[in-house]
Amino acid sequence: MLSWQSRTADSIPDQSGRLAVVTGANSGIGYVTARELARRGAHVVLACRNRERGRVAVERLRTEVPGARVELHLLDLADLQSVRGFAEGWGHDRLDLLVNNAGIAMVPFSRTVDGFESQFGVNHLGTFALTGLLIPHLLAAPDPRLVTFSSEGQRFARFDMANLNADHRYRAAFAYVQSKRANVYFAMELQRRADAAGVRLRSMAVAPGLTRSNVLTGGANSTRGRVYGILTRLLLRIAFRPTPDGARTSLYASTVPNLPGGGYVVPDGPFQLRGEPALPSRERAIQDSATARQLWELSEQLSSVHYSSPAQPPVV
Repeated sequence: MLSWQSRTADSIPDQSGRLAVVTGANSGIGYVTARELARRGAHVVLACRNRERGRVAVERLRTEVPGARVELHLLDLADLQSVRGFAEGWGHDRLDLLVNNAGIAMVPFSRTVDGFESQFGVNHLGTFALTGLLIPHLLAAPDPRLVTFSSEGQRFARFDMANLNADHRYRAAFAYVQSKRANVYFAMELQRRADAAGVRLRSMAVAPGLTRSNVLTGGANSTRGRVYGILTRLLLRIAFRPTPDGARTSLYASTVPNLPGGGYVVPDGPFQLRGEPALPSRERAIQDSATARQLWELSEQLSSVHYSSPAQPPVV
């Protein structure tokens, strides 16, 4: 593995002049990623589902990083109309970096506004649609980069193309790791298509390792009851790393110069659960181009966002 020896935020290269979007940036790893990019000089758009929580995050970030160039845009990946609205309202001349961080984990069964199983709909389809609609802005940048969050759990997914939408059976953990495997397939297939089209675009996937955040306790998981909340918070405190440690892989993938596209950045410790960011030499999902291509074609149909070519705006 190639490993990153830089352990502090100060070691992140200067980001002045870069314009970045971080989805789900009001808390957790997304917030830390946005904050450290801003600390190093990037202009960061916090893409958040809730206006009030997003506003609080922006104020907190400006307090922690005086002079930070940040702004809030509303985005709900569970609603494809919101995704389109975000892209249509983009008011900048380009986009240098898109960090697809937002997601949900192991929630009770529900469906998105558009009728998709929520974990598949938010974690994969919303991300797929958002990226496609922002491709023209990414390609207007001199060195565009795309970072999509997966999970170390994706290695254990039994990817079932016939039940991505939980039409037959729903198991929360199964649906979660399957959606995270879809994130890897998406990031790798996008790089293959960019390379085939001859466009300059670097697409990478990352896994943060076991990290404390509110993804297991907030949102739909907040309705699971008092016992679930107590046990989950105890587990987070004992077994999971502090949030800034989980942001290392996303900051590595977002900022390390000359990092090749098509990589999957994970912690280099046992089972990819903790450690310094590294690029594993072997990962089954990276090599499975046939499944990735099949998922891509299905995602275009379901989202109605068609990537005719990374070099062209998507057809909606």
